[in-house]
Amino acid sequence: MLLTGVMLASLSLAQKRIFIITDAEGVAGVCHQDQTEPKGTDMVELLTGEINAAVDGFFDGGADEVIVLDGHGGAHNLSATTIHKRARLIMGATPINLTFNRKYTAIAFVGQHAMANVPKAIMGHSFSSLGIQNMKLNGKPVGEIDMHTAMSGENGSPVIFLSGDQAAADELRAIVPNAATAVVKQAILRNSCDTMSAAAARDLIRAQAKASMALIGQVKPYTVAGPVTLEVEFTTRNSLTPDAALIPNATVVDDRTIRFRGATVSDAWRLYRASRR
Repeated sequence: MLLTGVMLASLSLAQKRIFIITDAEGVAGVCHQDQTEPKGTDMVELLTGEINAAVDGFFDGGADEVIVLDGHGGAHNLSATTIHKRARLIMGATPINLTFNRKYTAIAFVGQHAMANVPKAIMGHSFSSLGIQNMKLNGKPVGEIDMHTAMSGENGSPVIFLSGDQAAADELRAIVPNAATAVVKQAILRNSCDTMSAAAARDLIRAQAKASMALIGQVKPYTVAGPVTLEVEFTTRNSLTPDAALIPNATVVDDRTIRFRGATVSDAWRLYRASRR
């Protein structure tokens, strides 16, 4: 039978495509800053093991395709030689929207950490631990979880799963209460934790990722109504230059803080990213 363009589009929409955003600070066994470097540590092995466990779980739960984003640091952490054989891998620089425009069925976080300034969070930060002191969306403190969940939601993709520390899981549950989570460690201090073994963490992640597939159609995309403001407070070493006052749709609040105005979260984020070039 010859398939028409409309029929092919319908088949594509019926495919369950899961997009995994990865990070390192939320991985079991990674508890202090030195461990987040890809060279000279076991972080890469631990991260890859958790990703592959999640991929297993998503396929066991009925996924047709799983795409993995190397999302930590400079994206030099994952390899096509060690990633799950059924997964696809996005490496290197990514667009501002992390390819959310591809209309994934659902989004997942693996190895995720909490935002900056959160008590009992292991290495919590908002995008840059050295460069950003605080980030607020419409006056609410946010980090990667809120921003990525909102931007994916604008494209119709809900977040159904997160693995990481307890603070990261709490952060996602605050905006997506019925998402599945796999808490693999608890903070003692900022750079110390009570962690599961790698094997136990992978078992938990695999089981919860599989269970999260049943949430497709139940978890709605998380969106933030516009217009929005995104306020970024930098660290002292990253104080604003006089040129910051010339940025369109932006207001300089003080020496280290600038506020962007956008029709959507993605618009405001795009303005912020353009200002850093």
